[in-house]
Amino acid sequence: MKKLLALLLAAMMTLSLAACGGDDTTADDAAGDTTDQTTEDTAGTDGTTETESDLAYVQDKGSLVVGITYFAPMDYKEEGSDEWIGFDADMAKAFAESLGVSVEFQEITWDYKVEELNSRAIDCVWNGMTLTEDVLSAMGTSTPYCTNYQTLVYSADRAAEFEGLTSLEGLNIAVESGSAGEDAAEALGATTVPVQAQSNALMEVSAGTSDAAVIDVLMAAEMTGEGTSYSDLVYSLNLNEAQDLPSEEYGVGFRQGSDLVDAFNTFWAEKVADGTVLETATTYGLQDAVILE
Repeated sequence: MKKLLALLLAAMMTLSLAACGGDDTTADDAAGDTTDQTTEDTAGTDGTTETESDLAYVQDKGSLVVGITYFAPMDYKEEGSDEWIGFDADMAKAFAESLGVSVEFQEITWDYKVEELNSRAIDCVWNGMTLTEDVLSAMGTSTPYCTNYQTLVYSADRAAEFEGLTSLEGLNIAVESGSAGEDAAEALGATTVPVQAQSNALMEVSAGTSDAAVIDVLMAAEMTGEGTSYSDLVYSLNLNEAQDLPSEEYGVGFRQGSDLVDAFNTFWAEKVADGTVLETATTYGLQDAVILE
């Protein structure tokens, strides 16, 4: 009897060990299958991860988010209205429509425009952006669409102090942080007072907290002088000429490598050809500044 029990116990132990060994083999096989499947899902045919199309990303989410600051005549709101209008705003609406998406305008701090793009908080910067070397190296940019230069804005009752200046040394000059205006003011020896937007620079001068401001001439022409909110301010001097620099050019900025650049350039060429660009530019007094070639 004892021999029989011993034989039964030995047989049970053998079966138990065989079952455990079978479970281990199954688990290993399953792990191997999972690893193979994950590789197939994430890798392209050449073994590298495929880059997502920026155009597809925008179309999938259904909106084009445009980074702007308050800048008449490019992006601004009329008193009592919540709608963004202006040359850039109107053309951005048309571009979004051509992509089959809605447009959203997002006010940004200009100094952080690249970070806003790269984090996908916005999809493009379209706000009278000068194509500086820094911009060209940090973004994918469109063909130039408008010309501009930097000018000096000051109080009309101080006009005699500023006419004919070739240096800004000894002056406190309000500038938009990270802008071409800031570069020009620093190059001409000014002590700069950085603010968030060019419109804020005008507020600094109007309040008397800065001697003058350096901003884009297109904004100065629209927002200063008789009949404007800054009727006490005037502008003069081409600061690009003062530095022996050519006129500036505006462009739209996208993420580096974005296929939205080609989509924009195709759209723009079509709108130049059918007269939409010139018509819109004329609406905002930019017919002499817009580039139609």
